[in-house]
Amino acid sequence: MKHITIIIPCGKNNLSTMTCIIGAYEIFTRANDYWSENGKQTLYEIEIAGISPDTKFMKGLLTLKTEKNIMAIKKTDLIIIPSLGHGYEENNKGNLALVDWMTKHYLRGTEIASMCSGAFMLASAGLLEGRNCATHWCFGDAFKKKFPNVNLQIEKLITDEHRIYTNGGGYSFLNLIIYLIEKYYDRQTAIYCSKIFQIEIDRQSQSPFIIFSGQKLHDDEMVKKAQAYIESKIHEKISVEALSSMFAVGRRNFDRRFIKATGNTPIEYAQRAKVESAKKAFETSQKTIHEVMFTVGYSDAKAFREVFRKVTGMSPLEYRGKYNKNAFIGP
Repeated sequence: MKHITIIIPCGKNNLSTMTCIIGAYEIFTRANDYWSENGKQTLYEIEIAGISPDTKFMKGLLTLKTEKNIMAIKKTDLIIIPSLGHGYEENNKGNLALVDWMTKHYLRGTEIASMCSGAFMLASAGLLEGRNCATHWCFGDAFKKKFPNVNLQIEKLITDEHRIYTNGGGYSFLNLIIYLIEKYYDRQTAIYCSKIFQIEIDRQSQSPFIIFSGQKLHDDEMVKKAQAYIESKIHEKISVEALSSMFAVGRRNFDRRFIKATGNTPIEYAQRAKVESAKKAFETSQKTIHEVMFTVGYSDAKAFREVFRKVTGMSPLEYRGKYNKNAFIGP
């Protein structure tokens, strides 16, 4: 029988940490049961492990006990790191022994999956250097600043490479579990679990859920002023040449500084700001798609649709239909 370890991190965990742990445990256990019910031998022993014997949540209202200390686990096939919540900085400092244990197992062939901000633990171990990674979109700026050599794929729901799986945020960890069920059991077991727990199978993107607030965690004051200007001119078509001239910086140098600070070119940044404004209009108003398009500075419907789909993964019509139940049917 193979082994899956779901870890309880040390430090300032929150309910999202507990939810990831319990959700993973329940769904993998159900996959085991389904496997057995169909006359097959149980595939995996699933254990919740950590360094402390128990961890308290919600000021002690809830307590989650470990089944085993990680040091007692000599071999495991998959390690699952739950969300660290917003306490990822503090948790990384308090989990050095766990990170060391996890790294040693990875080097021996163990696979590792992280959920949401659990990617910070993976990155702090150096296991994501030069590799693709996903995490919750709201941690994107902080992650890129702390780990510039990791290729963060903020639009991705799941990444899978070099025996490491990462995923986006919130309850999208459920999609990762279904993905792992298919890899560790088979497609039919994954379909069964997706139906039992009512989890959408094969979802690959978190783009529709991203709220763009601008990448402001940098120290380039010129770029911050340029960002503020772009965001104040949502309804206009912005010329990057005119913008760079406004700050008395050559176009090439302006682009270089902007990309270094934000991760986007000035044009990409303007597109994302405009699309975010359009999304809010679709969610809250009765404006037609063409009215919203003109409001955010587009006159070409085809160009607007292409940019909107590139950023959100959906067409303007699909987005409006999904998030505004009172929207007009027509464009």
